[in-house]
Amino acid sequence: MLKKGQKFPEFKLENQNGEWITNETIKGSKTIIYFYPRDNTPTCTTEACDFRDNIEQFNDLNVQIYGVSGDTKKKHQNFIAKHNLNFDLLVDEDFQLSKAIGVYQLKKSFGKESMGIVRTTFIIDEDGVIIDVIEKVKVKTQIEELNQILG
Repeated sequence: MLKKGQKFPEFKLENQNGEWITNETIKGSKTIIYFYPRDNTPTCTTEACDFRDNIEQFNDLNVQIYGVSGDTKKKHQNFIAKHNLNFDLLVDEDFQLSKAIGVYQLKKSFGKESMGIVRTTFIIDEDGVIIDVIEKVKVKTQIEELNQILG
């Protein structure tokens, strides 16, 4: 898994509208890229709605927010519409970026093992360097934790 102080890898992912988001897109402002397992599941919905409800404070700090999962553009569009999300969701259907940064891992859920995205949040500076990584995200306290990191 990528760590604090490392450069975030080159990436090119489509958002829910088919627009390409790349390292160039995020350059020049701090960026939160959070990885989550799946649209419209209870914990993922809570996490997305927390970002939605706190978007103003991130905007005030000039921080961009992107969510990333293996879901399709269509699923992202439905998720955004259903919950009035006010930030982009990026499509990583082949898990290329998730694998490159180490968040695509073997997970255990209800006694079953499967590969998938482990909920992880990266805070990236204006030059693409990772300021911090929140592993094993606690959705209930994540916004508070991000506020402490961003100062």
